[in-house]
Amino acid sequence: MNFKSLNKLNLNDDQATNEEIRERIASGTHINMMDMFILIFAIVIVCIGLNMNSTSIVIGAMLISPLMGSIIGIAYGISNYDIEWIKKSCVTFLFQIGISILTSLIYFLLSPITVLSSELIARTEPNIFDVMIAILGGGAAIIANTRKDRISNVIPGAAIATALMPPLCTIGYCLVNHKWLLAGGALYLFSINYFFICLSTIISLHLMKVTKSNAFFTSFKKKDDFISHLCYHCCAKWLSCSKNSQQK
Repeated sequence: MNFKSLNKLNLNDDQATNEEIRERIASGTHINMMDMFILIFAIVIVCIGLNMNSTSIVIGAMLISPLMGSIIGIAYGISNYDIEWIKKSCVTFLFQIGISILTSLIYFLLSPITVLSSELIARTEPNIFDVMIAILGGGAAIIANTRKDRISNVIPGAAIATALMPPLCTIGYCLVNHKWLLAGGALYLFSINYFFICLSTIISLHLMKVTKSNAFFTSFKKKDDFISHLCYHCCAKWLSCSKNSQQK
């Protein structure tokens, strides 16, 4: 492979304008009545799949999941150090999480099947492969979202791979059946997926230069003194508390 061939692998060649990318990501952070009903229907389908121990039903429901857009929106806001954008995306994301868990709670309260299926158990035991999938899925989703000709099938595919919805449904099942440790495992899996998708998206956005890097780093430099003093006082307080507890 020569250098000319390597140049063709540059992601910036087929990249949309920053304004277009911003509009696309913004559209994924808005939630309206249609999106809410789509989310509720998708959650119910996932719950049925988990209840019936059917992998194909779970996968089918994740095709219409709107959760990925909010996570990409949060990552975009962090990358550009846009506090208002982060707030708006977080509110949407938390609302979606709340609706998802509430819907799954209602479903499992009404469902006559209370058996803990293998599909449910699988959503309570995260491992290193879940981290790898989340990183790769986040990178694939943002690359697809920033192309001139948007690759529409990649984002649903990334949502399936990273499995954002099943852990939320599993939390609903565990809360209804008082399985607190399993609920913690499902929440941990969801948190891992969210964090590493977000991290992968932030890194990808910086590599593709779809950020206001200067503003980001300048803002942190201005806060260096404040953060240093805060860390110092926190450490001092913790040490004093530890010493007092040892004396007692």
